[in-house]
Amino acid sequence: MKIVMGSDHAAYDLRIKLVERLRADGYEIVDLGTDSPESTDYPIWGAKVGNAVVAGEGELGIAICGSGVGISIAANKVKGVRAACVSETYSAAMSRKHNNANVLCFGARVVGDDVAYEICLAFLEAQFEGERHARRVGQLIDLDESLHC
Repeated sequence: MKIVMGSDHAAYDLRIKLVERLRADGYEIVDLGTDSPESTDYPIWGAKVGNAVVAGEGELGIAICGSGVGISIAANKVKGVRAACVSETYSAAMSRKHNNANVLCFGARVVGDDVAYEICLAFLEAQFEGERHARRVGQLIDLDESLHC
């Protein structure tokens, strides 16, 4: 599975560690950056991950900032993105199973390295369940269409 990843400076170190671990697990990772721990703006990286997912550069995306909140807001501004900001594995899996989330977001200052890795695995291994959830995701897609001019 091909995954796009990006982060701001606050999550630079964690992202580098996760890229290594996920590649070792066999995931193909497209690392969008940032390329250093120098201060940068999270909206840039949330949008980059979101745009890359929508463009098909990866099946799913992972975007990380200090809290996970700002980068998830930014990613969700991209039409077609359903980004979920989580801090534990249950919500990560359910965001895929019920919401068909295509971008995972979390905070490097919220979760530790091992929890972040487990969150990634829970998200990447979960599958959309469809059925009643497909109707609800369809409603989200309809909102996406109606709110953009």
